[in-house]
Amino acid sequence: MARIAGADIPNDKRVEAALTYIYGIGPSSSKKILRTIAINPDTRVKDLTENEITRLREIIEQQHTVEGDLRRELAMNIKRLMDIGSYRGLRHRRGLPVRGQRSRTNSRTRKGPRRTIGRKSKK
Repeated sequence: MARIAGADIPNDKRVEAALTYIYGIGPSSSKKILRTIAINPDTRVKDLTENEITRLREIIEQQHTVEGDLRRELAMNIKRLMDIGSYRGLRHRRGLPVRGQRSRTNSRTRKGPRRTIGRKSKK
């Protein structure tokens, strides 16, 4: 397994698909990276030379924010919203949908499973 940007890349997959295992690199940016280095997207990771892997590492480090840095950046953005007390920050803090979705019903992914509120029995 090749290790690029702190992520293990599977050997048996095509390079184009294997690069998407890195957090922050999707299919389109994977194609763009391979185009700049002039590597055939159909080659398997195990068939890459050390020189090609080194060039891949360098391009990804220089041009893309990936893995830990990207996760940290996103967490800091959310923390900033919560600190300034914006509406989006409040929604993040309460664990509710942030982008204007209906929350009276639905939004179970964000809110979690229903918590049943008990009813007082008649005497």
